[in-house]
Amino acid sequence: MNKDREYDLIVTIVNRGNADIVIEASKKAGAQGGTVFYGRGTGINEVETFFGISIQPEKEVVFTLIKHDLTKSVIHAIIEKAGLSTPGKGIAFALPVDDVAGITHLTTPCSVEGR
Repeated sequence: MNKDREYDLIVTIVNRGNADIVIEASKKAGAQGGTVFYGRGTGINEVETFFGISIQPEKEVVFTLIKHDLTKSVIHAIIEKAGLSTPGKGIAFALPVDDVAGITHLTTPCSVEGR
């Protein structure tokens, strides 16, 4: 693991309607914003039935690109505010990011060869 990395990507998956809670918590902890995608759950505990008809729960996936030194505080804020320590409320995890472009308010020009 590269301890000198500058950015992480926090991925948070919550039930539909809860992305705003995730975004608000992350901003209060120092993030600049996030990107929301929509999806559906396919896990073993995701399928519910209504009058014998299977219902796939809708999900919101929030991508938050964050400076590495803020990752732990932002992810802990998300866990607390979105209730992710309660089973079935969602999941959050962070991934290392090697190269970043297009977020000029956070970066300096990329010096990677060929880019």
